[in-house]
Amino acid sequence: MQIRQPSNQIKLTNISIVRLKKGGKRFEIACYKNKVQEYRTGVETNLDDVLQISNVFMNVSKGEVAKSGDLQKAFGKVDISAVILKKGEVQVGEKERDHDLETLRKEIATLVAEKCVDPSTQRPYPVGMIEKAMAEAGYSIKQNKNAKSQVSECIKILQTDSNLPIQRARMRIKLSLPIADAEKLREKVLEVAEKVEHDETGQSDWEITMLIDPGQFRIINELLQKECKGRGRLETLAFAATANAATTSSG
Repeated sequence: MQIRQPSNQIKLTNISIVRLKKGGKRFEIACYKNKVQEYRTGVETNLDDVLQISNVFMNVSKGEVAKSGDLQKAFGKVDISAVILKKGEVQVGEKERDHDLETLRKEIATLVAEKCVDPSTQRPYPVGMIEKAMAEAGYSIKQNKNAKSQVSECIKILQTDSNLPIQRARMRIKLSLPIADAEKLREKVLEVAEKVEHDETGQSDWEITMLIDPGQFRIINELLQKECKGRGRLETLAFAATANAATTSSG
């Protein structure tokens, strides 16, 4: 004799569960993996494409569907799934959490490796060495933030708390200014240069190619916008693998 599954039980697999406790009860919705974050950031706006099933559950894992009376009492007349999706907590299994953490760690290490070099050789480190240094420095991955937003902090901690000598790779930029602006801004521009590779004054323009710390790019850009009002031109050429740590100035 076949045992029937109770009518209020539904079995789902390969899901992300979002849980919200309200009115003393627990309510859950079953969503497609990766869609929850897309919905919360506005990338995905269609709720039907986020939810695996429109039902609201008391317990997704056990397939227990919430009673309409409990939903009405806790939420009233609102789009319940949207409320849970916006305010609830995403439930992540231990294996999935460990996998996500390892993936995020490797993403951060890869970005650090792309942006940094060994100060003595000016060459990038392998990703594996960056990962080892992160562990040595005790760098703590923040799972609620993406890899890109954690790179700057990671580099600072590697510089202070690991035995790996590391510095940011220098950015190569090309700047062109009319002579009148160049006379006024030349000294300020050269102050941020770590190495000047090309410096040429023509009849109407001053052109300079130099290596800078990437953090100085915004300062130069703002200086041009304020002082030149669109007359100058600033280009990023590449991150340099052969930067010289000594500041070079030109007379």
